[in-house]
Amino acid sequence: MADWRVPLSVLDYGVEEADAAQRVIASKWLSMGPEVAAFEREFAEMQSARHAYAVANATAALHLAMHAIDIGPGDEVIQPAINFIASANMTLLAGATPVFADICSLAEPTLDPAHVERLITPRTKAIVPMHYGGNLARMSELVELCKRHGLALIEDSCHAVGAAYHDAQGRAPHGVMAGSIGDLGTFSFYANKNLACGEGGMLVTNRDDLGDRIQMLRSHGMTRSSWERHQSRAGYDIARPGFNYRLDELHAAIGRAQLGKLLAGNQRRRDLLARYREGLQGAERWIMVFAEQIEHSSGHLMVVVADSTEMRAKAVETLRESGIQTSMHYPSILEFSGFRDRFRTPLELTQEFSNRAITLPLHPGLRTEHVDEITHLLRAIQ
Repeated sequence: MADWRVPLSVLDYGVEEADAAQRVIASKWLSMGPEVAAFEREFAEMQSARHAYAVANATAALHLAMHAIDIGPGDEVIQPAINFIASANMTLLAGATPVFADICSLAEPTLDPAHVERLITPRTKAIVPMHYGGNLARMSELVELCKRHGLALIEDSCHAVGAAYHDAQGRAPHGVMAGSIGDLGTFSFYANKNLACGEGGMLVTNRDDLGDRIQMLRSHGMTRSSWERHQSRAGYDIARPGFNYRLDELHAAIGRAQLGKLLAGNQRRRDLLARYREGLQGAERWIMVFAEQIEHSSGHLMVVVADSTEMRAKAVETLRESGIQTSMHYPSILEFSGFRDRFRTPLELTQEFSNRAITLPLHPGLRTEHVDEITHLLRAIQ
């Protein structure tokens, strides 16, 4: 690990995670078993979801979601180009075509429902919004679009674990969480996420028909898991072709420990976002994304947009010289060599965001004096 004085992200790990790992080692059962089942049950309870399935990673969750609703050759899937590559990759690997829509604005880099509607064709099968930085996309509008056009809605909630849904009027329907609004919701437990296991993911749904498919698809199409066979000595059937997308006991146990810290950690992140907002108040050369929606966020990312690419470059260098780590979430998917020649969609706001955004340090252990230092440095750049 680079010796950053103020790193971008730091794990909130302690004795709870060590005890969870030791519990699994003492059990001498490593593959999918009782820890996974408990993790799924506890996660579903937080989500108020009927079904939650732990999987190897969020990419597996996206792939399973697309297979569960039979996305395949000839289908189109509308999604943002400001996202990690996994959603676009899984669309292509399912045999379908990703169709990229622009973002709402530089301050709201989530899928623009108005542009989405213009892109819908008879081939459109699903919409996959991404809750950028832990801030929900305009879900009420996207849900209405999907209902009107008969489309599936898959939420990329990898940044938004523990975030509650609020409608356009700021109201929070009871028990509705990010990832439980559409037909399917996908989550990531990668090492830099709010709930971090190193690897791992979760796929949730309130539809029983999709739940039955996912349960078999994630484990070779088997009708019984290894743990169930171990307990009962019963055999199994292969009901349909499937994948090996299971989560193991070690990652699940650590996930359970992290789940116990999640909501308090998210609140700390929101407090730090509010401190960033205060420090950047009136800074005309910077836009803080979702600055007016902090109270509804999971607080996964702290992102600012410079007024020019030159300003961004100066800021990155200034912060680097001070030992402060930065990143960029994300380069536009349309900039990658495997996509730019194949998908020539002009997305003006997406391109501007990709050229001017900076991700700043944010994690529960971040000190408020470091936030103040960062905002002071940004304001001083000319």
